[in-house]
Amino acid sequence: MQKVKPKKFLGQHFLTDMSVAQRIASTLDDYVGMPVLEVGPGMGVLSQFLLEKGHDLTVVELDRESVAYLERNFPNLEGRIIGEDFLQLDVDSLFEGDYCVIGNYPYNISSQIFFKVLESKDRVKCCSGMLQKEVAERIAAGPGSKTYGILSVLLQLWYDVEYLFTVDEHVFNPPPKVKSGVIRLKRNNVTDPGCDVKQLKTVVKTAFGQRRKTLRNSLRSLARNAEVLNDEVFGKRPEQLSVDEFVRLTNLLND
Repeated sequence: MQKVKPKKFLGQHFLTDMSVAQRIASTLDDYVGMPVLEVGPGMGVLSQFLLEKGHDLTVVELDRESVAYLERNFPNLEGRIIGEDFLQLDVDSLFEGDYCVIGNYPYNISSQIFFKVLESKDRVKCCSGMLQKEVAERIAAGPGSKTYGILSVLLQLWYDVEYLFTVDEHVFNPPPKVKSGVIRLKRNNVTDPGCDVKQLKTVVKTAFGQRRKTLRNSLRSLARNAEVLNDEVFGKRPEQLSVDEFVRLTNLLND
């Protein structure tokens, strides 16, 4: 059986440890019956376990060689292999209702993948998988952590985030230069965060764009009324604020 050659420009590092693949697939055990989209299946090491578990699986893969491999070796995926770029795909159009997203995500676009998931937050009920450990930790980080940032706040507003386990470099071909982390995001019950969501995004990005400054200095230009800057919250730095405090901050700036 001819293998697919990993391509550096696509950030491909193929997982070779079946036990790790099984553990990643099990992150969706509570969602059997709901459609699942796997991003970047490669040679199907994760796909095989998702299919065994009975998931209604569709895969999206940019690499033509991987697509051909999947077509040859996974007859169960006939008609469900999308040979496109996930970041350019209208994902919501693939499914009639809610769905889940999973994958061994390419390191070079993992943050972009999660920002895209965020765009479909009302449809994506669970998103799990493996990515660079540093990015996984950033997504799961809480206030006070050095890695707490834009992705942390915006994803944790809508999802309950769990960092599940770490994966060493030697279980990949070729081995990456960094460790990997597996995380799971479960959609929470928030439908209205209590503030203007677009403005919240602006506030979060502006604050962390100048994270060494106090919020009074970094967000001064966003305040409709300069008097609100006297509130004690503006004496803090962005990594000190919880998600709820960022919501309150956004409302203060709009006052």
